[in-house]
Amino acid sequence: MKILAITNQKGGVGKTTTCVNLAASLAANKQKVLLVDLDPQGNASTGSGIDKAHLEYSIYHVLIGEKTLKEVVVKSEKGGFDIAPSNRELAGAEVELVNELAREMRLKQAISAISDYDYVLLDCPPALNLVTVNALTAADTVMIPMQCEYYALEGLSDLVNTIKKVRAHLNPKLEIEGLLRTMFDNRNMLASQVSAQLVSHFGDKVYKTVIPRNIRLAEAPSYGLPVLMYDKSSKGAVAYLDLAKEIIHKNQSVKNPATQLKGVVNG
Repeated sequence: MKILAITNQKGGVGKTTTCVNLAASLAANKQKVLLVDLDPQGNASTGSGIDKAHLEYSIYHVLIGEKTLKEVVVKSEKGGFDIAPSNRELAGAEVELVNELAREMRLKQAISAISDYDYVLLDCPPALNLVTVNALTAADTVMIPMQCEYYALEGLSDLVNTIKKVRAHLNPKLEIEGLLRTMFDNRNMLASQVSAQLVSHFGDKVYKTVIPRNIRLAEAPSYGLPVLMYDKSSKGAVAYLDLAKEIIHKNQSVKNPATQLKGVVNG
């Protein structure tokens, strides 16, 4: 079972879009997938066709110790994967856990009780808070979605420093699996330059798949659908299917992922 945290402290980079559409695309490739929505906005839940306003239980109840992960998981019928949903209640977890022992380990402990998935995707909030630290502590690897723009490089450096700290204190096996270029417009000269810089600096740690700017990707969440179910022939749907295949291939071919990216995180 591979646990992949999808995170970026910068908002608006296509993080939740990536979580929902990667989950659906992995499921379409016959992988059993659990998506854990760790953002109080609950956008991944909505985009998976879940009514977040009327949830009986959510990931919040898992983090505060009232429910097991299995007890809150629901099926995204439209996406073909399971999801531990979220809503505004999750915002209270930070305060409630502040005096708890091993509060950074809550999600890791919850996930350790399940084993029937090929991939667990963690959709992190766009902030470095206790919930994000829980995700990084539970994860095997990190995917960083980012737009190819100037400020994105600054944010990337901050995130790599955060991962170093989590590795040093909470999760020594944590590695960066890859950087995903999102909302990419190849007509934009700056985007192409930043993309080239990323490849030059991080090499094969940058996913070969590039997610383009695509109106269908933007429209799909308003229908509670992954883009694959909304318009499977769209450029966005094809790109996420390619990403799923790239990830499956990468994880099948890498026998010892702990050796990957130490230069990026340690260097």
